[in-house]
Parts: sequence; C-alpha cells; structure tokens
Amino acid sequence: MEIYFTKNHEWAKIEGNIAIIGITEYAASQLGDVVFIDLSEIGKEFKKDEVLAEVESVKAASDIYAPLTGKVIEVNSELDDSPEIINNSPESKGWIAKIELSSLDETQSLMDKDNYNQYLQTL
Repeated sequence: MEIYFTKNHEWAKIEGNIAIIGITEYAASQLGDVVFIDLSEIGKEFKKDEVLAEVESVKAASDIYAPLTGKVIEVNSELDDSPEIINNSPESKGWIAKIELSSLDETQSLMDKDNYNQYLQTL
C-alpha cells in the first residue's frame, strides 16, 4: 500500500485501483474539533481537486478535495455520528471515502510522506 499527500493536506492510500482518502494530522489540528462532516454520495464521480466532502469544526468550515479522479464506492458512515474520529485518528480510522480510481497516473502529481513533511516545514 502506498500513501500520497496533497498541498491541501489530504492523503490517499492506494490499494490496487482503490484510494482510501482522508485529511492529514496537520489538517485536523488546524481545523480544531470537528463537529460535522458532509460526506459524498456513493456512486458520485469526482475529478482530481473537486470538492469531495465538507467538514465543519468549532473554528471553521473547510472543503476536502479529491486528490485523485474516481468514483466513490464507500464512505465512512461512522463519521455521521462521531465526526471527532477525524481529530482522534485522521490518518487511519478517520478516513472519509474510498474511490475507485480512473487512473493511477495522477499519483505522480502527489507527494510521498518525506516530501509532504518537507512541505510542512515551509508553512
């Protein structure tokens, strides 16, 4: 399994042609306590960088962007009742959606963990 990151602080774990998508620990800490998430519909298709979900915290509302093009095949419905999972486990249990990828080529425009950590140092 490979994991990639965006400059918007989303992550994508790739397993075959499926990407599990969420937000990074950095994004979760910047948001503060998450109180609501508007998840995508299963079957909806997204192009890379389109709004995949919206999250609301005590500080602000924020868009979560699709890091890759594909179709939503599953959402993390646990977040409906417990959006705080995003704060407690943003890069594991707090995943937001699983998408079936249109192409793996788009991963070339994303960062690996080392490059993402270097990027965080510039913020």
